[in-house]
Amino acid sequence: MDFLQVAILPIALILFGVLAFQKWSALILGPLLALLVAAVAGLPLMDTMLGPYMETAAAYIKSFFLVFFVGSVFGSVMEETGAAKSLAQWMTSLTKGKYVAPLIMTVTGILTYGGISGFVIFFAMYPVALHMFKEANLSRRLIPATISAGCWTWSMSGPGTPAIQNVIPMRFLGTSPLADPIGGTMTTLLQFVLIFIYLEWQGRQYARKGFTFVEDEHVRKFTSSLDVAQKLPNPVISIIPCILILVLFNVFHVKVEAAVLFGILAGFLLLMKYGGGYQQWVSIFNNGAMNSAPAILNTAIVVGFAGVVRQTPGFTTLIDGLKGLNMPPLLFVATVVAVAAGAAGSASGGLSVAFAALKDTFVGMGVPLPWVHRISVIAAGTLDTLPHQGAQITLLAICHQTHREAYWPIAVTQIFVPMIAVAALILYHAMGLP
Repeated sequence: MDFLQVAILPIALILFGVLAFQKWSALILGPLLALLVAAVAGLPLMDTMLGPYMETAAAYIKSFFLVFFVGSVFGSVMEETGAAKSLAQWMTSLTKGKYVAPLIMTVTGILTYGGISGFVIFFAMYPVALHMFKEANLSRRLIPATISAGCWTWSMSGPGTPAIQNVIPMRFLGTSPLADPIGGTMTTLLQFVLIFIYLEWQGRQYARKGFTFVEDEHVRKFTSSLDVAQKLPNPVISIIPCILILVLFNVFHVKVEAAVLFGILAGFLLLMKYGGGYQQWVSIFNNGAMNSAPAILNTAIVVGFAGVVRQTPGFTTLIDGLKGLNMPPLLFVATVVAVAAGAAGSASGGLSVAFAALKDTFVGMGVPLPWVHRISVIAAGTLDTLPHQGAQITLLAICHQTHREAYWPIAVTQIFVPMIAVAALILYHAMGLP
Protein backbone atom coordinates (compact mmCIF):
# COMPACT_ATOMS: atom_id res chain seq x y z
CA MET A 1 0.00 0.00 0.00
CA ASP A 2 2.89 2.38 0.77
CA PHE A 3 4.22 1.77 -2.73
CA LEU A 4 0.84 2.62 -4.24
CA GLN A 5 0.65 5.79 -2.16
CA VAL A 6 3.87 7.01 -3.77
CA ALA A 7 3.20 5.52 -7.22
CA ILE A 8 -0.15 7.29 -7.57
CA LEU A 9 1.66 10.63 -7.81
CA PRO A 10 3.57 9.92 -11.06
CA ILE A 11 0.58 7.91 -12.33
CA ALA A 12 -1.65 10.96 -11.85
CA LEU A 13 0.85 13.16 -13.69
CA ILE A 14 1.06 10.68 -16.57
CA LEU A 15 -2.73 10.59 -16.75
CA PHE A 16 -2.74 14.38 -16.73
CA GLY A 17 -0.35 14.40 -19.69
CA VAL A 18 -2.20 11.73 -21.66
CA LEU A 19 -5.58 13.40 -21.20
CA ALA A 20 -4.08 16.81 -21.98
CA PHE A 21 -2.84 15.37 -25.29
CA GLN A 22 -6.48 14.48 -25.92
CA LYS A 23 -7.49 18.12 -25.27
CA TRP A 24 -9.04 17.70 -21.83
CA SER A 25 -9.21 21.05 -20.01
CA ALA A 26 -7.03 21.71 -16.97
CA LEU A 27 -10.22 22.91 -15.26
CA ILE A 28 -11.54 19.34 -15.46
CA LEU A 29 -8.28 17.50 -14.89
CA GLY A 30 -7.28 19.43 -11.76
CA PRO A 31 -10.21 18.40 -9.55
CA LEU A 32 -10.68 15.02 -11.26
CA LEU A 33 -7.14 13.84 -10.58
CA ALA A 34 -7.17 15.43 -7.13
CA LEU A 35 -10.13 13.16 -6.36
CA LEU A 36 -8.21 10.15 -7.71
CA VAL A 37 -5.15 10.90 -5.58
CA ALA A 38 -7.29 11.52 -2.50
CA ALA A 39 -9.17 8.24 -3.02
CA VAL A 40 -5.98 6.17 -3.36
CA ALA A 41 -4.45 7.94 -0.35
CA GLY A 42 -7.51 7.15 1.75
CA LEU A 43 -8.37 10.80 2.37
CA PRO A 44 -12.03 11.80 2.89
CA LEU A 45 -13.04 12.93 -0.57
CA MET A 46 -15.39 15.85 0.01
CA ASP A 47 -13.52 17.12 3.04
CA THR A 48 -10.30 17.04 1.02
CA MET A 49 -11.82 18.87 -1.96
CA LEU A 50 -13.55 21.50 0.18
CA GLY A 51 -10.55 21.75 2.48
CA PRO A 52 -6.97 21.39 1.18
CA TYR A 53 -7.94 21.57 -2.50
CA MET A 54 -10.03 24.74 -2.36
CA GLU A 55 -7.88 26.33 0.36
CA THR A 56 -4.73 25.91 -1.73
CA ALA A 57 -6.39 27.22 -4.90
CA ALA A 58 -7.95 30.15 -3.03
CA ALA A 59 -4.69 31.01 -1.26
CA TYR A 60 -2.91 31.15 -4.61
CA ILE A 61 -5.55 33.50 -6.04
CA LYS A 62 -5.43 35.66 -2.90
CA SER A 63 -1.65 35.97 -3.08
CA PHE A 64 -1.18 36.52 -6.80
CA PHE A 65 -4.41 37.71 -8.42
CA LEU A 66 -3.30 41.35 -8.51
CA VAL A 67 -0.04 40.36 -10.24
CA PHE A 68 -2.00 38.51 -12.94
CA PHE A 69 -4.56 41.33 -13.12
CA VAL A 70 -2.21 44.27 -13.67
CA GLY A 71 0.02 42.19 -15.97
CA SER A 72 -2.97 41.27 -18.11
CA VAL A 73 -4.24 44.85 -18.32
CA PHE A 74 -0.75 46.11 -19.18
CA GLY A 75 -0.46 43.48 -21.88
CA SER A 76 -3.81 44.49 -23.33
CA VAL A 77 -2.62 48.12 -23.54
CA MET A 78 0.58 47.04 -25.32
CA GLU A 79 -1.31 44.74 -27.69
CA GLU A 80 -4.27 46.89 -28.66
CA THR A 81 -2.26 50.08 -29.20
CA GLY A 82 0.14 48.26 -31.51
CA ALA A 83 3.11 48.80 -29.16
CA ALA A 84 3.98 45.09 -29.02
CA LYS A 85 3.72 44.83 -32.82
CA SER A 86 5.89 47.94 -33.20
CA LEU A 87 8.65 46.36 -31.09
CA ALA A 88 8.37 43.11 -33.06
CA GLN A 89 8.66 44.87 -36.43
CA TRP A 90 11.61 46.92 -35.20
CA MET A 91 13.43 43.74 -34.14
CA THR A 92 12.61 42.15 -37.49
CA SER A 93 14.15 45.06 -39.35
CA LEU A 94 17.41 44.54 -37.45
CA THR A 95 17.79 41.00 -38.83
CA LYS A 96 16.38 41.76 -42.30
CA GLY A 97 13.83 38.94 -42.08
CA LYS A 98 16.32 36.26 -40.98
CA TYR A 99 16.23 34.16 -37.80
CA VAL A 100 12.46 34.47 -37.60
CA ALA A 101 11.78 31.81 -34.94
CA PRO A 102 14.60 32.95 -32.60
CA LEU A 103 13.54 36.54 -33.17
CA ILE A 104 9.99 35.89 -32.01
CA MET A 105 11.45 34.22 -28.91
CA THR A 106 13.65 37.26 -28.31
CA VAL A 107 10.86 39.81 -28.67
CA THR A 108 8.56 37.75 -26.47
CA GLY A 109 11.27 37.52 -23.82
CA ILE A 110 11.89 41.26 -23.90
CA LEU A 111 8.18 41.94 -23.44
CA THR A 112 8.04 39.45 -20.55
CA TYR A 113 11.08 41.02 -18.93
CA GLY A 114 9.28 44.34 -19.35
CA GLY A 115 6.40 43.18 -17.17
CA ILE A 116 3.80 41.80 -19.58
CA SER A 117 2.10 38.60 -18.41
CA GLY A 118 3.00 35.55 -20.47
CA PHE A 119 -0.68 34.67 -20.88
CA VAL A 120 -1.30 38.06 -22.46
CA ILE A 121 1.77 37.82 -24.68
CA PHE A 122 0.27 34.67 -26.19
CA PHE A 123 -2.52 36.75 -27.67
CA ALA A 124 -0.32 39.73 -28.49
CA MET A 125 2.46 37.84 -30.27
CA TYR A 126 0.62 35.06 -32.04
CA PRO A 127 -0.75 37.18 -34.94
CA VAL A 128 2.68 38.78 -35.38
CA ALA A 129 4.41 35.38 -35.32
CA LEU A 130 1.89 33.99 -37.80
CA HIS A 131 2.58 36.82 -40.24
CA MET A 132 6.36 36.46 -39.93
CA PHE A 133 6.25 32.66 -40.29
CA LYS A 134 4.12 33.03 -43.42
CA GLU A 135 6.63 35.43 -44.96
CA ALA A 136 9.51 33.06 -44.14
CA ASN A 137 7.55 29.91 -45.15
CA LEU A 138 8.30 28.26 -41.78
CA SER A 139 6.21 25.48 -40.29
CA ARG A 140 3.49 26.68 -37.91
CA ARG A 141 4.25 23.77 -35.55
CA LEU A 142 7.25 25.77 -34.27
CA ILE A 143 5.21 28.86 -33.30
CA PRO A 144 4.10 27.69 -29.81
CA ALA A 145 7.70 26.97 -28.78
CA THR A 146 8.99 30.32 -30.06
CA ILE A 147 6.39 32.23 -28.05
CA SER A 148 6.42 30.19 -24.85
CA ALA A 149 10.22 29.88 -24.75
CA GLY A 150 10.39 33.66 -24.63
CA CYS A 151 7.86 33.75 -21.79
CA TRP A 152 8.91 30.87 -19.56
CA THR A 153 12.69 30.50 -19.65
CA TRP A 154 15.37 33.21 -19.41
CA SER A 155 12.91 36.10 -19.09
CA MET A 156 11.05 34.29 -16.30
CA SER A 157 14.08 33.26 -14.24
CA GLY A 158 16.61 36.04 -14.89
CA PRO A 159 17.66 38.53 -12.20
CA GLY A 160 15.39 41.55 -11.96
CA THR A 161 12.45 40.18 -13.91
CA PRO A 162 9.04 41.20 -12.53
CA ALA A 163 7.69 37.74 -13.45
CA ILE A 164 5.65 36.19 -10.66
CA GLN A 165 8.11 33.30 -10.45
CA ASN A 166 10.82 35.75 -9.36
CA VAL A 167 8.47 37.37 -6.84
CA ILE A 168 7.49 34.21 -4.95
CA PRO A 169 10.96 33.40 -3.49
CA MET A 170 11.31 37.08 -2.49
CA ARG A 171 8.23 36.82 -0.31
CA PHE A 172 9.32 33.57 1.34
CA LEU A 173 13.07 34.26 1.69
CA GLY A 174 13.22 38.04 1.95
CA THR A 175 15.61 38.20 -1.01
CA SER A 176 15.76 40.88 -3.71
CA PRO A 177 14.61 40.58 -7.32
CA LEU A 178 18.28 40.75 -8.33
CA ALA A 179 19.22 37.75 -6.16
CA ASP A 180 22.38 35.98 -7.35
CA PRO A 181 23.11 38.58 -10.06
CA ILE A 182 26.31 37.07 -11.49
CA GLY A 183 25.27 33.41 -11.63
CA GLY A 184 21.73 34.36 -12.62
CA THR A 185 22.93 36.53 -15.50
CA MET A 186 25.21 33.76 -16.76
CA THR A 187 22.38 31.22 -16.81
CA THR A 188 20.04 33.74 -18.43
CA LEU A 189 22.51 34.20 -21.28
CA LEU A 190 23.13 30.44 -21.48
CA GLN A 191 19.42 29.70 -21.87
CA PHE A 192 18.97 32.46 -24.44
CA VAL A 193 21.87 31.26 -26.61
CA LEU A 194 20.90 27.57 -26.46
CA ILE A 195 17.25 28.29 -27.32
CA PHE A 196 18.22 30.72 -30.10
CA ILE A 197 20.46 28.09 -31.72
CA TYR A 198 17.92 25.28 -31.29
CA LEU A 199 14.97 27.20 -32.77
CA GLU A 200 16.97 28.22 -35.83
CA TRP A 201 18.22 24.64 -36.29
CA GLN A 202 14.75 23.13 -35.78
CA GLY A 203 13.19 25.50 -38.33
CA ARG A 204 15.73 24.41 -40.94
CA GLN A 205 15.16 20.76 -40.05
CA TYR A 206 11.43 21.14 -40.63
CA ALA A 207 12.13 22.77 -44.00
CA ARG A 208 14.40 19.88 -45.04
CA LYS A 209 11.65 17.42 -44.13
CA GLY A 210 9.11 19.34 -46.19
CA PHE A 211 7.26 20.89 -43.24
CA THR A 212 6.59 24.46 -44.39
CA PHE A 213 3.87 27.03 -43.77
CA VAL A 214 0.36 25.64 -44.26
CA GLU A 215 -2.41 28.15 -44.93
CA ASP A 216 -6.01 27.43 -43.96
CA GLU A 217 -9.12 29.43 -43.03
CA HIS A 218 -7.75 30.11 -39.57
CA VAL A 219 -4.54 31.53 -41.03
CA ARG A 220 -6.34 33.65 -43.60
CA LYS A 221 -8.46 35.21 -40.85
CA PHE A 222 -5.39 36.43 -38.98
CA THR A 223 -3.12 37.37 -41.85
CA SER A 224 -5.83 39.35 -43.59
CA SER A 225 -6.31 41.45 -40.46
CA LEU A 226 -2.56 41.99 -40.22
CA ASP A 227 -2.41 43.22 -43.80
CA VAL A 228 -4.68 46.15 -42.95
CA ALA A 229 -2.59 49.31 -42.55
CA GLN A 230 -2.25 50.35 -38.94
CA LYS A 231 -0.39 53.36 -37.63
CA LEU A 232 2.00 52.02 -35.04
CA PRO A 233 3.71 53.93 -32.25
CA ASN A 234 7.45 54.53 -32.39
CA PRO A 235 9.32 51.56 -30.86
CA VAL A 236 11.15 53.91 -28.48
CA ILE A 237 7.84 55.15 -27.09
CA SER A 238 6.54 51.57 -27.03
CA ILE A 239 9.33 50.30 -24.81
CA ILE A 240 9.26 53.15 -22.26
CA PRO A 241 6.46 51.61 -20.11
CA CYS A 242 8.39 48.33 -19.97
CA ILE A 243 11.57 50.09 -18.90
CA LEU A 244 9.65 52.06 -16.28
CA ILE A 245 8.36 48.84 -14.71
CA LEU A 246 11.86 47.35 -14.55
CA VAL A 247 13.34 50.51 -13.00
CA LEU A 248 10.60 50.87 -10.38
CA PHE A 249 10.74 47.19 -9.48
CA ASN A 250 14.52 46.75 -9.34
CA VAL A 251 15.97 50.18 -8.54
CA PHE A 252 13.29 51.72 -6.32
CA HIS A 253 12.02 48.37 -4.97
CA VAL A 254 8.38 49.20 -5.65
CA LYS A 255 6.08 46.21 -5.23
CA VAL A 256 5.54 44.43 -8.53
CA GLU A 257 1.81 45.17 -8.57
CA ALA A 258 2.43 48.90 -8.13
CA ALA A 259 5.29 48.92 -10.66
CA VAL A 260 3.09 47.36 -13.34
CA LEU A 261 0.25 49.74 -12.44
CA PHE A 262 2.59 52.67 -13.13
CA GLY A 263 3.46 50.93 -16.41
CA ILE A 264 -0.24 50.86 -17.31
CA LEU A 265 -0.59 54.57 -16.57
CA ALA A 266 2.54 55.39 -18.58
CA GLY A 267 1.30 53.23 -21.46
CA PHE A 268 -2.06 55.00 -21.42
CA LEU A 269 -0.48 58.47 -21.47
CA LEU A 270 2.14 57.69 -24.11
CA LEU A 271 -0.04 55.54 -26.35
CA MET A 272 -3.38 57.27 -25.86
CA LYS A 273 -3.91 58.26 -29.50
CA TYR A 274 -3.10 54.76 -30.75
CA GLY A 275 -5.78 53.13 -28.61
CA GLY A 276 -8.68 55.13 -30.02
CA GLY A 277 -11.41 57.03 -28.24
CA TYR A 278 -13.07 56.61 -24.87
CA GLN A 279 -15.05 53.47 -25.77
CA GLN A 280 -12.00 51.84 -27.34
CA TRP A 281 -9.97 52.39 -24.18
CA VAL A 282 -12.78 51.02 -22.05
CA SER A 283 -12.67 47.90 -24.25
CA ILE A 284 -8.86 47.65 -23.89
CA PHE A 285 -9.05 47.75 -20.09
CA ASN A 286 -12.04 45.39 -20.02
CA ASN A 287 -10.30 42.85 -22.25
CA GLY A 288 -7.18 42.92 -20.13
CA ALA A 289 -9.15 42.46 -16.92
CA MET A 290 -11.16 39.59 -18.39
CA ASN A 291 -8.04 37.82 -19.67
CA SER A 292 -6.57 37.75 -16.17
CA ALA A 293 -9.40 35.62 -14.79
CA PRO A 294 -8.95 32.43 -16.87
CA ALA A 295 -5.17 32.75 -16.61
CA ILE A 296 -5.05 32.65 -12.81
CA LEU A 297 -7.99 30.25 -12.57
CA ASN A 298 -6.30 27.67 -14.82
CA THR A 299 -3.20 27.86 -12.64
CA ALA A 300 -5.01 27.88 -9.29
CA ILE A 301 -7.12 24.84 -10.20
CA VAL A 302 -3.98 22.82 -10.88
CA VAL A 303 -2.26 24.26 -7.80
CA GLY A 304 -5.24 22.93 -5.84
CA PHE A 305 -4.34 19.48 -7.15
CA ALA A 306 -0.84 20.01 -5.78
CA GLY A 307 -2.37 21.00 -2.44
CA VAL A 308 -4.10 17.62 -2.25
CA VAL A 309 -0.89 15.85 -3.23
CA ARG A 310 0.87 17.60 -0.34
CA GLN A 311 -1.64 16.07 2.11
CA THR A 312 -0.97 12.49 1.05
CA PRO A 313 1.34 10.08 2.90
CA GLY A 314 2.97 9.42 -0.49
CA PHE A 315 4.13 13.03 -0.78
CA THR A 316 5.62 12.94 2.72
CA THR A 317 7.35 9.68 1.87
CA LEU A 318 8.68 11.18 -1.36
CA ILE A 319 10.06 14.32 0.35
CA ASP A 320 11.55 12.28 3.18
CA GLY A 321 13.13 10.05 0.56
CA LEU A 322 14.64 13.05 -1.18
CA LYS A 323 15.98 14.34 2.13
CA GLY A 324 17.45 10.94 2.84
CA LEU A 325 19.44 10.93 -0.39
CA ASN A 326 22.01 13.17 1.28
CA MET A 327 22.31 15.28 -1.85
CA PRO A 328 24.04 18.67 -1.92
CA PRO A 329 21.73 21.45 -0.62
CA LEU A 330 21.37 23.32 -3.92
CA LEU A 331 20.66 20.09 -5.80
CA PHE A 332 18.02 19.30 -3.18
CA VAL A 333 16.38 22.69 -3.76
CA ALA A 334 16.37 22.21 -7.53
CA THR A 335 15.01 18.66 -7.30
CA VAL A 336 12.21 19.42 -4.86
CA VAL A 337 11.07 22.55 -6.69
CA ALA A 338 11.17 20.81 -10.09
CA VAL A 339 9.09 17.89 -8.76
CA ALA A 340 6.61 20.28 -7.12
CA ALA A 341 6.31 22.30 -10.35
CA GLY A 342 5.71 19.08 -12.26
CA ALA A 343 2.98 18.06 -9.83
CA ALA A 344 1.38 21.50 -10.01
CA GLY A 345 1.79 21.87 -13.78
CA SER A 346 2.92 25.39 -13.03
CA ALA A 347 6.25 27.05 -12.19
CA SER A 348 4.61 29.57 -9.86
CA GLY A 349 2.37 26.91 -8.35
CA GLY A 350 5.31 24.57 -7.79
CA LEU A 351 7.32 27.32 -6.13
CA SER A 352 4.41 28.13 -3.82
CA VAL A 353 3.96 24.48 -2.86
CA ALA A 354 7.68 23.85 -2.33
CA PHE A 355 8.30 26.97 -0.25
CA ALA A 356 5.13 26.52 1.79
CA ALA A 357 6.23 22.97 2.69
CA LEU A 358 10.00 23.41 2.97
CA LYS A 359 10.84 27.06 3.56
CA ASP A 360 12.43 26.35 6.95
CA THR A 361 14.42 23.49 5.44
CA PHE A 362 15.73 25.72 2.65
CA VAL A 363 16.65 28.49 5.08
CA GLY A 364 18.42 26.10 7.44
CA MET A 365 20.67 24.47 4.84
CA GLY A 366 23.46 26.97 5.35
CA VAL A 367 23.76 28.18 1.76
CA PRO A 368 23.23 31.80 0.69
CA LEU A 369 19.53 32.50 0.26
CA PRO A 370 20.06 34.43 -3.01
CA TRP A 371 21.45 31.19 -4.48
CA VAL A 372 18.40 29.28 -3.24
CA HIS A 373 16.20 31.98 -4.80
CA ARG A 374 17.76 31.84 -8.26
CA ILE A 375 18.15 28.06 -8.45
CA SER A 376 14.56 27.52 -7.33
CA VAL A 377 13.21 29.89 -10.00
CA ILE A 378 15.15 28.20 -12.81
CA ALA A 379 14.27 24.71 -11.52
CA ALA A 380 10.58 25.66 -11.41
CA GLY A 381 10.77 26.23 -15.17
CA THR A 382 11.66 22.62 -15.97
CA LEU A 383 9.09 19.94 -15.13
CA ASP A 384 6.33 22.53 -15.04
CA THR A 385 6.28 22.16 -18.83
CA LEU A 386 5.07 18.57 -18.85
CA PRO A 387 2.06 18.12 -21.17
CA HIS A 388 -0.49 18.89 -18.45
CA GLN A 389 0.66 22.50 -18.02
CA GLY A 390 -2.34 24.80 -18.42
CA ALA A 391 -0.37 27.59 -20.10
CA GLN A 392 0.88 25.30 -22.86
CA ILE A 393 -2.58 23.87 -23.39
CA THR A 394 -3.91 27.43 -23.75
CA LEU A 395 -1.17 28.43 -26.18
CA LEU A 396 -1.60 25.33 -28.34
CA ALA A 397 -5.30 26.12 -28.62
CA ILE A 398 -4.56 29.71 -29.64
CA CYS A 399 -2.09 28.51 -32.28
CA HIS A 400 -4.42 25.75 -33.54
CA GLN A 401 -1.72 23.14 -32.95
CA THR A 402 -1.85 19.80 -31.14
CA HIS A 403 0.56 18.31 -28.61
CA ARG A 404 1.53 15.75 -31.26
CA GLU A 405 2.50 18.49 -33.73
CA ALA A 406 4.10 21.09 -31.52
CA TYR A 407 5.06 19.70 -28.10
CA TRP A 408 8.58 18.40 -28.82
CA PRO A 409 10.16 21.85 -29.47
CA ILE A 410 8.39 23.07 -26.33
CA ALA A 411 9.94 20.24 -24.31
CA VAL A 412 13.44 20.91 -25.66
CA THR A 413 13.34 24.66 -25.03
CA GLN A 414 11.47 24.62 -21.72
CA ILE A 415 12.47 21.37 -19.99
CA PHE A 416 15.90 20.34 -21.25
CA VAL A 417 17.48 23.79 -21.68
CA PRO A 418 16.47 25.04 -18.18
CA MET A 419 17.74 21.72 -16.75
CA ILE A 420 21.11 22.41 -18.35
CA ALA A 421 21.03 25.95 -16.96
CA VAL A 422 20.19 24.94 -13.38
CA ALA A 423 22.85 22.19 -13.45
CA ALA A 424 25.41 24.73 -14.67
CA LEU A 425 24.48 27.17 -11.88
CA ILE A 426 24.72 24.47 -9.21
CA LEU A 427 28.19 23.50 -10.47
CA TYR A 428 29.18 27.17 -10.60
CA HIS A 429 28.31 27.72 -6.95
CA ALA A 430 29.71 24.33 -5.94
CA MET A 431 33.11 25.66 -7.02
CA GLY A 432 32.69 28.47 -4.50
CA LEU A 433 32.09 31.16 -7.11
CA PRO A 434 29.72 34.02 -6.15
